Order: sequence, then structure tokens, then C-alpha cells
Amino acid sequence: MKETVLVLDYGSQYTQLIARRIRELNVYSEIRPYSVSIEEIKDIRPKAIILSGGPSSVWDECSPSLDVQILESGIPILGICYGMQLLVHVLGGRVERSNSREFGPAEIEITNDSNIFFKIPNKISVWMSHGDRVLELPNGYSSIASSKNSPVASMMDRGAKTFGIQFHAEVVHTKHGKEILSNFIFKIAKCSGTWTPKSFAENAIGDIRETVGNSHVLCAISGGIDSTVTALIIQRAIRDRLHCIFVDTGLLRLNEAKEVVDAYKDMGLSMTSVDAKERFLKRLKGVKDPEEKRKIIGEEFIRVFEEVASGIAEAEYLAQGTLYPDVIESISVKGPSSKIKSHHNVGGLPDRMNLKLVEPLRELFKDEVRDVGRGLGLTPEILGRHPFPGPGLAIRIIGEVEEQKLVNLRQADAIFVEEIKKAGIYDDIWQAFCVLLPVQTVGVMGDERTYENVVALRAVTSVDGMTANWARIPSDILEKVSVRIINEVKGINRVVYDISTKPPGTIEWE
Repeated sequence: MKETVLVLDYGSQYTQLIARRIRELNVYSEIRPYSVSIEEIKDIRPKAIILSGGPSSVWDECSPSLDVQILESGIPILGICYGMQLLVHVLGGRVERSNSREFGPAEIEITNDSNIFFKIPNKISVWMSHGDRVLELPNGYSSIASSKNSPVASMMDRGAKTFGIQFHAEVVHTKHGKEILSNFIFKIAKCSGTWTPKSFAENAIGDIRETVGNSHVLCAISGGIDSTVTALIIQRAIRDRLHCIFVDTGLLRLNEAKEVVDAYKDMGLSMTSVDAKERFLKRLKGVKDPEEKRKIIGEEFIRVFEEVASGIAEAEYLAQGTLYPDVIESISVKGPSSKIKSHHNVGGLPDRMNLKLVEPLRELFKDEVRDVGRGLGLTPEILGRHPFPGPGLAIRIIGEVEEQKLVNLRQADAIFVEEIKKAGIYDDIWQAFCVLLPVQTVGVMGDERTYENVVALRAVTSVDGMTANWARIPSDILEKVSVRIINEVKGINRVVYDISTKPPGTIEWE
């Protein structure tokens, strides 16, 4: 069983960031809802438990609580912000609403030696986000840091196994935050830090072998990093009992279908390629709603996949490249939540397919998948490919999907990508693409009036796609892109640049 740090989610906007920070220390971390049972925790056998922050107050009528059995388990525990206040409240200390709340930067002074602050300066700048504060500690606990507004900015128990910090060590605004988490993970929880992309791949290959046995596996491949790494892991596990299926939906980028097929042949993957362009366009005719487009594309993809799969009678499993962010965004780890958009990788298969699901990447973030792919020997061209949505260009055409719109969008998109590659900035950008808008504007070409479409350029920088900033592409490059699109793509006379961040916007427009 792999070494695991369990993060209990109390609704903090930073919960996923805590998990990421732990993984950056080469220790596997997993997020579970705060309501996880003590039996499940015992099954996981975590080396440590971290209680996340959250928007609640311990005095709220329905505030999330903590099973006392977790505190009696002997597992090292770190409470962050609300997590610390909850520890105090459950153990009989006193938490009160503060007249002077702390939101943003603050300075704490370390007042007591502790391994959690090993080699940390006595005074550091931290990031606070709380309205309550601890006024009286539970029996057996002592304060080890304070701030102007919080007499207890950090605490520990007498046995130095349970700790609380009022600030957010996981955010970059807290100086030495990563070192504080590292001290907890290695000095207090005694983790070894052996979770690496190489070890993940080895374990995943072993798990697939054990799960699948002598069965055959189907895998839908798209050319993207997720499905490619999924296919390679399974190929390493079961060799020629993997059957890859590539469906050309007609919603791909310029020349993408041929490039994907050629690349997979070079990798030695057994593959069936299906041209289903007309089927998808027919199903999408007249459809404008983005969720309806996603649903139709997903349904039609499964139909095509079923038809091919029916000829591989020995297949008992289906592999999918589902990632951790897919799961988090589609269904909250805390239970029902506001769904931003549906994900093509997440969800059940039709019962009639009678296939069991294997998802070797389900616990990984996007950048971790790239690290695993690098360890498996993928080329830089494939590793560095920008993410592409499952529904393809259908959700980059706002409104109805038509053949001519696809032609125009492919050309514009190819020009954008070509120019940022020429400028040497492609690898600095997480994702760059064009969106065709259902808006026509007046223009002038050759002294004649035009009334044609608008294209929006979208380029973002990100680590894992969970959050993103718009890319600061130099204006001379944007000008080249704009001039080329307007001159070379018939039907487009205006180009705009999207400077929205995620959140509040998403990376894709639909």
C-alpha cells in the first residue's frame, strides 16, 4: 500500500492546492470529504491527516464537524484555518468571533520551538483568511505562534503529533509555507517521499495486470496526453491485449486525424481508425446549446465505439483517461454541487456495453500525467501538445456547428498555433486556440464593405488547468496572427483577444 497523506475537505477554495503541495514533496495525497468514516480512514492507513480550511464557523448550526475517533487514532494531524478552529472546538477549547478579522497578509511570530517550524525564521509573512480566532486552547495544547490579531496563530499538542495553523501554508503568499508543510510531512509524520512519476507508472502497470488478468481492454485514443499515457500504461501491462480505437469525429484541428494515426503507429499501438465525420455533423445540425452539443457528441461517440467494440468479443474492460480535476469539477468531493460543465471522461457507460472500467490516471493532475508520460518515453512533441477538449471544435463554435464554420475555425486556429510556435512561446502557454463567435461585424477590404465573423483568440498559462491566467503574448505576435487570419481565412474580418482568468471564467468558452 502506498504512503498516503489524507486531506479532509471542509470546503476551502484551497483544498486541491493542499493536495498538490503535498504531492510536490513526492508524497501521495488524496482528498476525501470531511464526513469520511473512520473505517475508510483505517483502510487507507494514512501517514498523516490534514484538515482543510473552509467558509464555515464552528458556531454555525450546521457547520461540518470532526469524528473524535480520528483524533484518537494516533495519526499525525494538521488543522489549517477552520481545521485548526475545529480541533480546538471539538477538544473543549474556546473559539470566538473576532472583532477584527484577518483577510490577506499578516505577520506571525514563532514563540515556541517545534519541528513544524524547523529552520523557519522567527517572524514570517503569512496569508490569513478567517473571522474567528482561538482564545483558549484545549488541555494539553500550547501556542507556538501568534499574530497581532490572533494570540494563537499556531498550536501543538503535548505529544507533538497534532498541530494547528491559523494561516494558509499552501498558498504562495505565505513565506516558507512549503517548508512548513514539508516539516509536518517529514519530521512529524515521518513520510519517506518516494512517490514519483516513475513509481506511479510502475504501480499503475502492476495494478492493471492484477485487475485485468488475461482479459482484453478497449481504449479510446484522441492524440491527447491523457489517452496516450493511459494507452501506454495498459500496453506495458498487457501488451497485445490492448485494442485502441480512434474516432475521427470531424471536430478535430487541421490535419489532426492523420497526425494522430501516424503517431500511434510509430508507438506500436494496435489501433482501429474510424471516419465518422458525417454522422457527428448530422447529429449536431441545428443544435446551439453547449451542454446539448456535449451530450450529443458523447452519445454518438459511444455508438461508434460500440460498433467497433462489437467486433472485439474478447474485450471485458474499457480504459479511460479520466483525471482528478475531471472528477472534482464534475461531482464535488463533498457531494452534490454546482456543476460547471459535464466532462466527456466522467460518467457511466451504457449497461449494454457490459464492460468494466479502468482509469489508471484518475488520481493524477494534468502536469503529473505529463511527468508520467515523460518517464514512459513519450516524445516532446506529444508531451507538449496543448490540451484539447473531448467535444473538439464543436464547443469552440458558439452556436450551431456547420462544415464551413469548422473549415474557417481550423484555418484560424492553425495560424494562431503556427505563429506562437514561430515565436518560440508555444511551450510557455498551457493552451492556445480560437473561438468562432456568432457575431458579424462591419469591415473594409479592398475599398469594399464586409460583414463577416469575429474570431476570439484564447491563450492561458496554468499548471494543471484548475486555475489559469491569460497569457501575456507580445502585441507584435498578436498583430501577425490577426493580420494573417483576416487575410487568409475567408469569412472572418475581426480578431479579438480574451483576457479573462479562471476563475471567474473557464478556459473554454463553452
